[in-house]
Amino acid sequence: MAVKIRLMRVGKKKQPTYRVVVADGRSPRDGRFIEIIGQYQPRQEPSRIEIDADSALAWLRKGAQPTEQVQKLLTQTGVWEQYESERKRPAVTKLSRRGYMSGKVAPGVKAEKPPPPPVEAKAEAAPAAEAESPAAEAEAEAPVADEPAADAPESEESAE
Repeated sequence: MAVKIRLMRVGKKKQPTYRVVVADGRSPRDGRFIEIIGQYQPRQEPSRIEIDADSALAWLRKGAQPTEQVQKLLTQTGVWEQYESERKRPAVTKLSRRGYMSGKVAPGVKAEKPPPPPVEAKAEAAPAAEAESPAAEAEAEAPVADEPAADAPESEESAE
């Protein structure tokens, strides 16, 4: 059952006043409702808005969805900001108090080891270690056999 907080039109012809009601989303606009939580009189100067903040918050916490116009009225009265601030605060539950939701490790559970450092950090440390050993210096100075010498003549096939 989708519960809505919406306006219900009452009053004379061409002189509307509205009740802010909590109703089943399937019921007609001026039909059955669950609870009246306020009034809205747009023809008065200035417009008169009376909403019971406690019951409106209670219905919002239960999951009732306000219509666009009712949400504007709730914003003007300050109820919507109060509801939003409650939603942003993390809920304190039994599991969160025990550390399951907050990122802490519960008692008796081993924490995972941190991941190893990136491979690039190991590669930078390796050349420094090679430069210190005399054998590494000798290998670096010796010419590599796979590379052709610069003084060597090119093959006969390329000369023709």
